[in-house]
Amino acid sequence: MPRPQSTSSRNPRPPHQRPTPHLDDVDRAILALLVDDGRMANAEIARRVGIPESTCAGRVRALLASKVVRGVRADVDLAAVGRPMEAMVALQFTGHAREAMDAVRARIKQVPGVISAFHVSGRTDFLVHVCAASSDELRDLVLDHLTSLAGVAHAETSLIFERIEGGHPWEPAGARGREQARPR
Repeated sequence: MPRPQSTSSRNPRPPHQRPTPHLDDVDRAILALLVDDGRMANAEIARRVGIPESTCAGRVRALLASKVVRGVRADVDLAAVGRPMEAMVALQFTGHAREAMDAVRARIKQVPGVISAFHVSGRTDFLVHVCAASSDELRDLVLDHLTSLAGVAHAETSLIFERIEGGHPWEPAGARGREQARPR
């Protein structure tokens, strides 16, 4: 008889297998307002959505409790804090043993200048979004911290010229355009 597969305690259920909370139009409207301005007061959200403040506060708490909203963060202007140079660094590894990939994930979190990293499929194994004060600092970051990771076979650095923010990715494609084009 085959043994059931065990799951890692680090991530007991992959994201695609987690239960999806039901979001109605009010929840989606609240999400859109929070994404556009995470500091918006509850009273203003309630007014714009057209619900009582107590209902709005309860819905926001439920969105936080269910991890639909994982947090509200500051959007920092990197140039204003002396880190105007951004790049994506694509890393390819020679092997893909789980222990090695776990070690890479743990190490990347410690690298100064890393904004975020993505473990991806395809030719590239990790995409690492970094920032630096200068091209010299970017070079050092890549050489000293990323290409020196055990198992890196190839690294390719692409400078980011412009960051283009998306809208509300949970909405179906074109949903915002349709809303704006509808006659009122």
